[in-house]
Amino acid sequence: MVLFGPLGNALLGKGMKSVGALRFGSAGEAWNTFVRIFSTGTIWLGIAFLISFFVVYMLVLTWADYSYVQPASAGAYAVVALWGRFLLHEGVTPMRWAGVAVICLGVLFVGNTHPRTTDHHLKNETK
Repeated sequence: MVLFGPLGNALLGKGMKSVGALRFGSAGEAWNTFVRIFSTGTIWLGIAFLISFFVVYMLVLTWADYSYVQPASAGAYAVVALWGRFLLHEGVTPMRWAGVAVICLGVLFVGNTHPRTTDHHLKNETK
């Protein structure tokens, strides 16, 4: 999940940059834009990774609480910075790296908690 989402978004970004400026002034321009977008392999690969992310996300939500999954998946922010830097050749400032480090520390805190508070809470109430 932490890899599929950011990689899908990075591939979409790379594909859209290769498509160039979009024009929707007329029906013909809109159609040409549509064809350019959906005939780009990088965009389709990005879509496939985002679908994979969505499937894994749904599966993870079957065994863990949302309050655990969402913060734990925030580790993807580190992957986003890495993909941006090395796949898309974007500049990542030291301030962004510091922000990513803070997020990763939060992910470590969340990762050290029980993934299901619902079952744990019910067990404590029955005692």
